Amino acid sequence: MLEEIQMSVYMIIQITILNHDLYARYVEEVPKIIKKHGGRYLVRGGKVVPMFGSWNPERIVLIEFETMEQLRNCFDSPEYLKIAPFRENSTVTESIIVYGFLPAE
Repeated sequence: MLEEIQMSVYMIIQITILNHDLYARYVEEVPKIIKKHGGRYLVRGGKVVPMFGSWNPERIVLIEFETMEQLRNCFDSPEYLKIAPFRENSTVTESIIVYGFLPAE
């Protein structure tokens, strides 16, 4: 029987900001919620440099969680759901979740 291998999951978020003041309220609160649930920012804004194709997002965020359960608990938590309308009403947001790579030994 194969052991189940735990690997990190990553949430990649592309954001276009429509209302900077309202989005700032979200950005002020969300880091402590992410941290509380075991998440860790790997990228949070910063310069985006297009390389291939025409993709040139305004803002990219990359968050790592050790498990999918942590990620789900974070974004389903009452404290996150309380601030989510700030993001929903101030941005156009697209996100995906990807599983980490586990190299062959």
